Amino acid sequence: MRRKLLSCVIVLTMTLGILAGCSKSASDAGTTTQPSDTADNGQTAAPGDTSDLGWPYTLTNSVHNSAAPDWTEYNQLIFNIKNTTDYSEREAMMHRAEDILMSTGAVVPLYYYNDPYIQKESIEGIYTSLFGTKYFMYVTGCADNVLRVCLSSDPTYLDPALNSSALADESDPFEVSEDGLSYTFHLKKNLKWSNGSPLTASDFVYSWNRAVSSSVNADYAYMFSNFAGYDDGKIKAKAVDDTTLSFTLTSPCAYILDLMAFPIFFPVHQASVEAADPDGVNPGAWAESEGFVASGAFTLSSWIPGDRMVYVKNPYYYDAANVSVDELIYVLNSDENEVYNAYKRGEIDFADSVPTDKIAGFLSSQDPEFHIAPSLGTYYFAFNVNSHLFDGKTSEQAAAMRRAIGLLIDRTYIVENIGQTGQIIATSFIPEGMLDGNGGVFKTNDDTYSFPDASSTGYYPSEKTDATVQQARELLEEAGYTFEADGTLSSQTPIAFNFLTNDSQSHILVAEAIQKDLAEIGIEVTIVKEDWNTFLQDRKDGNYDVAREGWLADFNDPINMLEMFITQSGNNDPQFGREPYEEEE
Repeated sequence: MRRKLLSCVIVLTMTLGILAGCSKSASDAGTTTQPSDTADNGQTAAPGDTSDLGWPYTLTNSVHNSAAPDWTEYNQLIFNIKNTTDYSEREAMMHRAEDILMSTGAVVPLYYYNDPYIQKESIEGIYTSLFGTKYFMYVTGCADNVLRVCLSSDPTYLDPALNSSALADESDPFEVSEDGLSYTFHLKKNLKWSNGSPLTASDFVYSWNRAVSSSVNADYAYMFSNFAGYDDGKIKAKAVDDTTLSFTLTSPCAYILDLMAFPIFFPVHQASVEAADPDGVNPGAWAESEGFVASGAFTLSSWIPGDRMVYVKNPYYYDAANVSVDELIYVLNSDENEVYNAYKRGEIDFADSVPTDKIAGFLSSQDPEFHIAPSLGTYYFAFNVNSHLFDGKTSEQAAAMRRAIGLLIDRTYIVENIGQTGQIIATSFIPEGMLDGNGGVFKTNDDTYSFPDASSTGYYPSEKTDATVQQARELLEEAGYTFEADGTLSSQTPIAFNFLTNDSQSHILVAEAIQKDLAEIGIEVTIVKEDWNTFLQDRKDGNYDVAREGWLADFNDPINMLEMFITQSGNNDPQFGREPYEEEE
């Protein structure tokens, strides 16, 4: 259930290990874009009386679609969060933002991720981060120094600016101004691209400005929103010399090191990019076939779409002498059972997914090849707020429908019978254990904030009960639905929608569980299965009613989970603040 991860790993194999890291206690990041650029331009949704059912925020209608929520205040909040230097105020605003998000009912959390995977017992040296990224370059114990890994499908992009799935000179890694706004990073000397040409600070300046340009239209361009910018749209970054990179922020950023480790900040080879796309119509063209120029531990030597990708050790990588893997083979297969069988036959050494029906056996036998790593993220499903499902409703009525559906889900069943690896039931979008940027943990009831459902420290009860089902019926009645004497929806007010998922066993099982839960009160759900790339595009375009979702944090701060839903974010799958999408005939 972790499709984002290995695509990110592929990007890392091409680019990891160049730029200096830094760490400094400071306040949150600022932004270079005024919220009016992303506002919904409707009536600002002001706080009002909460409903009898404990939802903390009253919605108003979007100007684009009266059934969708106005998103002006949310966009403004994210802007303010990224500009304040008051930690307490920042934490309060992030709670306010999550209150708004969850009050829409459009984001329905199911459980908080952990990271199950299998690897051959002889393999050592695989590192997995709290954010789910795997690092393979220092692996030992694989036959002939060839590591074979399963990747679910061909990655949509290998360009780090478009993908959405260097260490410093130790003597003087970075410098930061007293006000925490100006940074100077020092690259290692004599860095090279995989073709042997010099890799310099200018490559970062070019790559960062390319990443924020409208011609690239990167999903993660908002990651640069805390960087100061010029009137021409470029960010304030410059190459002082070949090994010295400086840049300016609009406000201090405590998680700047985490940002520097994220793929959109990786450099790309300017000559290759421009040669492959002279007309600017396909920005990712430079990285669509083997042999493209990269900067990481491996380079792509062959790619058979739908079958495999083969990476080989990059002799120009700065730490090539310590890279133990000579060849990295990604086998492309989205069928978890086929992947598992290939693993058992010894055809692959590592698989990042495990069939649901095999997990209990791994756990009961305490198989040393089965691993569960901690992770920081949330598995959920999302509603398209512009779906025709909500036609004729106000934004409050549509939100009541979605909240009701969220209350009907048996999360315990999903965790215990489908997840099976000790996942924690999710009652909020911000995951358990995420820090609050103010010296504590965000998902906590305290003197300054208590969650609407204080007992679950969230927005939904931890358990589905007769009371929660009745609560769901009351919400649906608020939205104009009526019920028969047996508690099911009347034929005069039916609810039916499509649930979009990719064609993976575990996701389909979750969809089927949701389908069964909703059928209990007469809601008809049709499960629509798509291949991975089609699924991603339909979800991104808003061409769906309800879709399965999952988000692994990119860094340990709630703003990472909240800013993805600003109107202009490429990750705003629920379509908040956007005009409805109409599929072409």
